[in-house]
Amino acid sequence: MLGSFDDAEDLVQETLLRAWRGRAGFEGRSMIRTWLYRIATNACLDFLESRSRRLQEIESPQAAESPYAALQPYPDRLLDQVASSDAEPDTLVIARETIELAYLAAIQHLPPRQRAILILRDALGWSAKETAHLLDDSVAAVNSSLHRARSLMRTRLPRQRLEWSATVKPTTAETRLLERYMDATDRADVAALTALLREEARLTMPPYPTWFQGRDQIATAFELSTNPGSPAYLGQFRTLATAANRQPAVAGYVRRPGDTEFRALGLDVLRLDGDLVIEITRFVRTDFFSAFALPPTL
Repeated sequence: MLGSFDDAEDLVQETLLRAWRGRAGFEGRSMIRTWLYRIATNACLDFLESRSRRLQEIESPQAAESPYAALQPYPDRLLDQVASSDAEPDTLVIARETIELAYLAAIQHLPPRQRAILILRDALGWSAKETAHLLDDSVAAVNSSLHRARSLMRTRLPRQRLEWSATVKPTTAETRLLERYMDATDRADVAALTALLREEARLTMPPYPTWFQGRDQIATAFELSTNPGSPAYLGQFRTLATAANRQPAVAGYVRRPGDTEFRALGLDVLRLDGDLVIEITRFVRTDFFSAFALPPTL
């Protein structure tokens, strides 16, 4: 619902607090799980409404609608804890097609209630009647909202989405491609990195409205940040492999001129197609490194 690891953590606490305060109102006419989903959904809707108002006051209506306003990676190591049993309904929610960053970014374009309906119906597999009951709405209204949400998602999601594999573990080819990406980064080898990118590859940097479109633009940015003669030179890089949102990811560290250690810089989450990288979502921040069990320095 939120696209943000930090906000999701906060809203889990808010959900449990609301449940505790309202426990006397639980009459046992539904499963506790259903009751908690209702509380969680309403907590998210309240939060999104409040966030939208704040962004409109501080910036502009367009900023409030940006899918990158709060987008954050989610560690696979924590998703694995949720998916400990295939029999659990929660396993559906963290399947690759509904947890990958492309999906989370796309769903942020939906109005909050449409977003909730899409998640309940398509991710959780709830019926229209169950969804309508949770949202205090009619079945007809839910079906209409779902149709509009699905139509918009089709315009936002990558064309290759239907070809995604349901497997959680990376393939041998994906692991090898990740290793080559890390090796090229560590050696500051612009040519080697460029060879791994599809011609129309894209690099975005949430939450900043900054992106590089195409292999040549990405290669130029890499050259500027790794060339000691460039005014944009950052230093020497080192990388560690990790995984986020069921996608291969690379934790980046940099040793700046005059420093003795490689310090955490950010995280690249990769979308792969065959033997090429087609999208890089770069998070230039380090506050979530502990959630990935990543060290602050190397």
